[in-house]
Amino acid sequence: MREIFDAELQQIGQGLVEMSRLVESAITRAGAALLDGEHQLAQDVIAADHEIDRLEKDLDERCVHLLAQQAPVATDLRVVISALRISATLERMGDLAQHVAEVARGRYPASAVPEQARETFVAMNEAAMLVARRTTELLATRDVALATEVEQGDDDLDQLHQDTFAATLSPDWTGTAQETVDVTLLGRYYERFGDHGVSVARRITFLVTGEFDTEHAAAATDA
Repeated sequence: MREIFDAELQQIGQGLVEMSRLVESAITRAGAALLDGEHQLAQDVIAADHEIDRLEKDLDERCVHLLAQQAPVATDLRVVISALRISATLERMGDLAQHVAEVARGRYPASAVPEQARETFVAMNEAAMLVARRTTELLATRDVALATEVEQGDDDLDQLHQDTFAATLSPDWTGTAQETVDVTLLGRYYERFGDHGVSVARRITFLVTGEFDTEHAAAATDA
């Protein structure tokens, strides 16, 4: 019976890694669609989000089955509950990548990012890809040293998010009303993406070390 339970936990862990890889692909392609004006790429990201949703549903069903059939306790219970939370967080990260792609598609053939903000969004996309890549590696290896890199990427996104406000509120800003709205929304999507990555990182750190920042995790999942 224990062998079956351990095998189920391993499959759940593999499912989380697969979800994270899909999220990593989504934010990478969404950023390329946004910055390069690639309409088909944006459409592909939007269409592919259903696979992330499907994986979340499958993982949740597996976790609920384990809770009902195995009644895990102590560390095992912590693993199952954490998997439920992580799958929901990854699904939200996928949604945020989808939102970026939707903005890119909605402005085609024009760019949603005016030239004045392009440098900021190039940096935001690079930081978001780092968060996604390190989150996948962390889920696959449980090397908590990677959590620091996830948090660094999030710190960079937070600062760049502030830069978008500074740009749009500057007297030198020449963007249209639509461009101002787009920059504001896109900045928010990227900033929240980083927060959710940190939520995953801190839950994995909790599983490995038993230490957990409940205040930050609550803030990260509040969107």
